[in-house]
Amino acid sequence: MWALRVLPFALALAVVAPAQRTVSFATDDGGQICADVYGQGSRAVVLAHGGQFKKESWRNQALPLAAAGFRVLAIDLRGFGCSKGPGQEDFDTAPFEKDVLAAVRYLKANGAKTVSVVGGSFGGAAAGDASIKAPAGEIDRIVFLGAAPNLPADGLKSRALFIVAREDSNGSGLRLPGIRAQYERAPEPKQLIVLDGSAHAQFLFQTEQNARVMREMLRFLSAP
Repeated sequence: MWALRVLPFALALAVVAPAQRTVSFATDDGGQICADVYGQGSRAVVLAHGGQFKKESWRNQALPLAAAGFRVLAIDLRGFGCSKGPGQEDFDTAPFEKDVLAAVRYLKANGAKTVSVVGGSFGGAAAGDASIKAPAGEIDRIVFLGAAPNLPADGLKSRALFIVAREDSNGSGLRLPGIRAQYERAPEPKQLIVLDGSAHAQFLFQTEQNARVMREMLRFLSAP
């Protein structure tokens, strides 16, 4: 690990890139989740995509996370890519939080000591709901990208970083007021970062905010 840290960043990415492999594992309700693995180590991060993405969309974020020493698991949520599970036909009611919990438990069963989650859009909502429903300590921390839990955030059992663009909106209006309301309900420790622009969730990585979002994620995930 020490040798990897002294390599130039681009070379470090080249070192971890070939380690990627695809795995699958079961959910507790009989679903089957596909995921891409990057890197290795006892600290792990699950990447949960938004509605317009799949697991492959995280590659450009997974590589620097792996280079920083994290084992990364980018998942397809049920009904996306090669993942499937009960209820996937109804996007509004599908139990996506079960897919996040299955990913967390897969990593812990394979040697991870701590597992955090980065979730974009509904993937972030699923991560929040998973934290609320799971035992304390199961999910160490969560990065919500343009997202918040569906359930009341005062039940969160994980440290939380909320990142949202000020003008991010959907058919119902701006997302920031609802996300801010959930942030205010969430227990400490927590942080809310409001960025300029209108990019939603993972689309932030396609803007000039990309470097800052990655920097804030790495800072939060790496903090003691």
